[in-house]
Amino acid sequence: MKEIIELYLIFLKLGSVTFGGGLAMFPLLRREFVETRGWITEAELTDYYAVGQCTPGIIAVNVATFVGNKRKGAAGGVTATLGFITAPIIVLTVITAFLRSFADYPIVKDAFAGIRVCVCVLIVNAVRRLWKNSVIDAPTFALFAVVFALSVASPYLPVRVGPAAIVAASLCFGVLWNRGKRAK
Repeated sequence: MKEIIELYLIFLKLGSVTFGGGLAMFPLLRREFVETRGWITEAELTDYYAVGQCTPGIIAVNVATFVGNKRKGAAGGVTATLGFITAPIIVLTVITAFLRSFADYPIVKDAFAGIRVCVCVLIVNAVRRLWKNSVIDAPTFALFAVVFALSVASPYLPVRVGPAAIVAASLCFGVLWNRGKRAK
């Protein structure tokens, strides 16, 4: 029970400082669970992000569920998820109640402008780390280049290539490529 409470409190703390979504949370989750606690490896965190990106819901919440599940099974997954979403639900409820009256204050607008810049930096840092752990050889670089080109060009192509199709094709590539490597 002590570990379940610890999981809840850790994710409550992390959920309290969630700004910018899942990718912006990558450095915080990495520091907490890879460096400080050693609960998961950096490769596992990268995998959790990849799966979390491809499943319904918020990436950071999905990752919290995966980390909690690895630590304490299904109860840990539920506990980590609840811990992560508690603070945002409270904050959003309060903000929603007062949004019309305080959104026009110059100090609030200035604060949001600063937070946007900070979030950009956090996302760039997360992308750099994800790149380091994912684009590891020529085939993964080629896959990255193709996926990037499709993502950028999709609005201009005669047939749109949706994110689900790109993820499914990348999944197939990964399975086929790695099976081929193991078969050698």
